[in-house]
Amino acid sequence: MNLCVVGVGYVGLVAATCLAESGNDVVAVDSDAGKIERLQAGEIPIFEPGLLELVGRNLREGRLRFSTGLAEAVPSAEVIFIAVGTPPDPNGAADLSAVFAVADEIGRRLSGYKLVVLKSTVPVGTAEKVETIIRESAGEGAPEFEVASNPEFMKEGAAIDDFMRPDRVVVGVASDRAAAILRELYAPFVRTEKPILVMDRRSAEMTKYVSNAMLAAKISFINEMANLCEHLDADINAVRRGIGFDSRIGFQFLFPGIGYGGSCFPKDVDALIRLGTEHNYQARILAAVQAVNADQKRALVDKVRGHFQNRLQGKTLALWGLAFKPQTDDMREAPAQEILRELLALGARFRVHDPVAMAEAKKLFGESLTYCDNPYQALEGASALLIATEWNEFRRPNFSRIKELLLEPVIFDGRNLYEPEVMARWGFTYYSIGRKPVNEP
Repeated sequence: MNLCVVGVGYVGLVAATCLAESGNDVVAVDSDAGKIERLQAGEIPIFEPGLLELVGRNLREGRLRFSTGLAEAVPSAEVIFIAVGTPPDPNGAADLSAVFAVADEIGRRLSGYKLVVLKSTVPVGTAEKVETIIRESAGEGAPEFEVASNPEFMKEGAAIDDFMRPDRVVVGVASDRAAAILRELYAPFVRTEKPILVMDRRSAEMTKYVSNAMLAAKISFINEMANLCEHLDADINAVRRGIGFDSRIGFQFLFPGIGYGGSCFPKDVDALIRLGTEHNYQARILAAVQAVNADQKRALVDKVRGHFQNRLQGKTLALWGLAFKPQTDDMREAPAQEILRELLALGARFRVHDPVAMAEAKKLFGESLTYCDNPYQALEGASALLIATEWNEFRRPNFSRIKELLLEPVIFDGRNLYEPEVMARWGFTYYSIGRKPVNEP
């Protein structure tokens, strides 16, 4: 098919590339000329494993092109995906101005039947509003078109695999014709009998929010239970195993830590709470999910303050992990941000390392941090190590070297990477989440 994807942010770039990889001719459009120029040269503006190679191959083979204007892309496109950003406004609601601007421009350039597909995360009812905007912009006698909803469920760090081998594809449509087009488009990705779930547009839009809210709720739930375990002298890892083998519960997203971050969970839970408020409904569980998560980001801060008895002025600390999760350079809403800001305000100094997020950290913190090329360099002259992201290279470090480099053998583990018994044998003072401290002074 001839496709157009509007917006080459995280979602749009991955979608455009994967759709091209399956044989479609794709034009990806964005108003940011600098970004388009980089992409045309085979450079990508985000870190996502495997994406650089896919973009390069599809550019060379002519299936993927990048442009700054819709004028050349819309007339030949059979399906037009809208994948622009929907950031939260000051009240927590999704800002749809970019979506509506694209819809207006599409309406003014219609020629022949088009299926316009909302890939952006949007509130319930947005597809209907986009349909109205396109119709008004197109004017009387405009060609036939339809608007569908097709939310994405890609995880940062595993986006290509999630798109190419999805658990399910959700499409919200208003006609059999639109459903048939999307079934044909996604058929190459569901050859292992994964379902294409066809539903109404409002339900598809709601599915995206509810999916992310459910996962966020699981994270906040296990974190709250971890906090309770600390008060009751129980071990959350043992409890997690005790409940995770129950097939009704499972283990996914039941890993205690210092909270969730990123571009999706915080924004989407806030937006869902806002949607409830707009319709006179108080989403109490979702409000609690966000409140627990906000507090959880401070868990290591409280442990550090307690250990050093609030005497942090001039003390150097090492931090491993800046991104909100492994396999990404995304620091949006990352727990590391909260840790750094609070402890810097108390006079601490930081030596930090992350495998890919250092450039993002420099944008946020400038010269207030010391950026280190490897994790062990970050330990030099530090009184303690804090771990904020569960990168694989942090899971099996050289503990002898860590102990030798730190001024004091203290580790604050925000991701429960290590076993307390191992830390005890090495002689570390070890703090984790939901487990009793080891060798606490």
